Amino acid sequence: MQYGICNLSIVPLRLEPSDTSELVTQVLYGEFFKVLEQRKSWSKVRLAYDKYEAWIDNKQYLEISHQNYNSLKNSILKLSSDLLEFIQDESGKLHTIPLGSTLNGLEILNHEHEGNFTVGTKPKQHLIETAFNYLNAPYSWGGKTPFGIDCSGFTQMVYKLNGYKLLRDASQQATQGSALSFIEESEPGDLAFFDNDEGRIVHVGIIMEDNYIIHAHGKVRIDRLDHSGIYNVDKRFHTHKLRVIKKII
Repeated sequence: MQYGICNLSIVPLRLEPSDTSELVTQVLYGEFFKVLEQRKSWSKVRLAYDKYEAWIDNKQYLEISHQNYNSLKNSILKLSSDLLEFIQDESGKLHTIPLGSTLNGLEILNHEHEGNFTVGTKPKQHLIETAFNYLNAPYSWGGKTPFGIDCSGFTQMVYKLNGYKLLRDASQQATQGSALSFIEESEPGDLAFFDNDEGRIVHVGIIMEDNYIIHAHGKVRIDRLDHSGIYNVDKRFHTHKLRVIKKII
């Protein structure tokens, strides 16, 4: 088994081993993974954090030892906490890294970081404060950063920055936590899931106070939430049909 770490800021993971294939998620700086299959130009990897499997360009990661992988996996996650920060490589050059980058591998990569970071779990009420860091970020399928993010990437990163683990896709996240019967039972930070006409969960957002929700739809935005679903305050109609509310914390 081979192992790798992302040494660049934001790297695409694709459904198939091709630059033209669908972007399914991203690997942020410092994230590490197992290499399941290696070809001439591409590798199929399984991310250590959420077990997500997809293809990465071989030019966009560095191989690490099994010992280093285990050391990273067993360490307490340390994440960059500003929208944009810098790391310095061994030659003194600066490289940008986005909010939520993993800093545990700095020594392995021979990089230095002097910015702000977060570590450990935070109280539930910090989730909404973290979510505001992504407000107005453009929607981007497969995205995980303030420069482009999808609905489940948004919820995963907000929870991750507060020390709680969510799976990657909305349908996967909906299998976590405990279901609530009514909106009135929810607290800020709980997750609301929405389905399509076929009953498949396709959207997720974070519940706020007073029946508001913050979610990624066109951009990360705040809308109303009622028993029917999300009411878009700009378009003045419901855009998503409520399926279930889950308490993760």
